Amino acid sequence: MEAVGVLMMCPMNKYLEQELDKRFRLLRYWTQTKQTDFVAQHAHSIRAVVVNPAAVVTAELIDALPKLEIVSTFSVGLDKIDLAKCREKGIRVTNTPDVLTDDVADLAIGLMLAVLRRICECDRYVRRGAWKNGAFKLASKFSGKRVGIIGLGRIGQAIAQRAEGFDCPISYYSRSKKANTNY
Repeated sequence: MEAVGVLMMCPMNKYLEQELDKRFRLLRYWTQTKQTDFVAQHAHSIRAVVVNPAAVVTAELIDALPKLEIVSTFSVGLDKIDLAKCREKGIRVTNTPDVLTDDVADLAIGLMLAVLRRICECDRYVRRGAWKNGAFKLASKFSGKRVGIIGLGRIGQAIAQRAEGFDCPISYYSRSKKANTNY
């Protein structure tokens, strides 16, 4: 019986590649100069496609893989996968929801603090020695500022929770009204 083929569309974590290589016939798409020919040559053994946000899974690719059963993306978003074609062909699609929610929310708050408190500008001011010539211009506080969030999904809610800790009133826009929020 032929080994199960896994088409990895782009470079990923070395550990992941090694583990997939142990269990399956790992086919590295990005290393091929004639990618269409490569896919055609291995089409009947490929049952899985593995991607991250750097790669796209098109209807053409899906149609070229008659044994494809699953597309797995190491990301939250599914926007680079032709979901309609996967649904039409009964192909499962998986992602990694909630993996980066806290990291993204922390970074969003950090960026808001950096902009309002002018942290990067102040850092440059100090490094070039300008502090010897006088005080740095005042910055604006984050506490109490209204925070607007577009999309109150997992990440948006995590940002809102953090901003509430700074006594910020929250406003949001989302495709649907969110239950259990005070915003």
